[in-house]
Amino acid sequence: MAHTDQTTRRDLRREIAGTIGLLTDEHDFRTMRRYRSFTFDDHAAYLHQVEALLKTRAAQGTHTTIALFDPEEYAEFCTAAGLDPDAPASRSRFTAELAANGPTVPYEGQPLADLLSVLVDEAVRQATWEYASHLLAHLGSCATCGEDLGRAAFTRASRLLLRVLETAPPGNRHLVCSVSGSPETLVSVLHADDELDGTPFIDEAEALEFTSVLALGLATHSPGGLVMRISTPDGPDRIHGWRLRGYGLEPLTAGEVFDAYCTDVESGDLIAPESNVDYCAPPDLGDDHRSPGHHH
Repeated sequence: MAHTDQTTRRDLRREIAGTIGLLTDEHDFRTMRRYRSFTFDDHAAYLHQVEALLKTRAAQGTHTTIALFDPEEYAEFCTAAGLDPDAPASRSRFTAELAANGPTVPYEGQPLADLLSVLVDEAVRQATWEYASHLLAHLGSCATCGEDLGRAAFTRASRLLLRVLETAPPGNRHLVCSVSGSPETLVSVLHADDELDGTPFIDEAEALEFTSVLALGLATHSPGGLVMRISTPDGPDRIHGWRLRGYGLEPLTAGEVFDAYCTDVESGDLIAPESNVDYCAPPDLGDDHRSPGHHH
């Protein structure tokens, strides 16, 4: 009976998904060392042990996700929940909260360094989306017609993004939208890789963040732009660009795209153009300025 109980418990452990709250950088690691119950003393050794644990769990057939553990958010969480921050159980509860509401990345055997890079990107993407969404939600309603300005801008941005993708030449598309503002410039990236049938595959979370940033730029008439790079296996990369202008996208000429890519932003000095790259005027979006969206 004891052997049967042990076997059952082992089988049950395989059914339990786990999340590890990871301290990705040295500064956060040092911050957590103020807690006596946090017994790790070397960040590199800590990461090495995490990777070994991930490999062991994977070999046992156990699924594990990684979440970004932020010491400041952890302290705030403990204060709000009335928990002792110097307790492993409190860290476990915070990690469970991250698993439910924060960005996570599944471990699938990749090197830990690659996993960390993806995790940080996910965290930045979620923070950007939350910030842009917050600003859109607080734009209020149009004083003239009562329309919700944030919702109208999001509808407009969605339509513009769809037209950009529909009119783009075939290939794997890498889009970057930047919107200048206070206190900082927002930047969002979207990948749209061609499937076998030629339709683009788009990550929904990426698309939501990208559309929100573009919508914020349109709604606030902020300086900004959208750049699309198209890669194909049998030809040069093509780069197209638009500037945010009014409530739409204004195409850049081939010369303007070249200047944007071949000029150092800080010094203004010329930079040698990339090899095997064509700087091109974008396709005609065929976008009527009176199309769906807010126009007051």
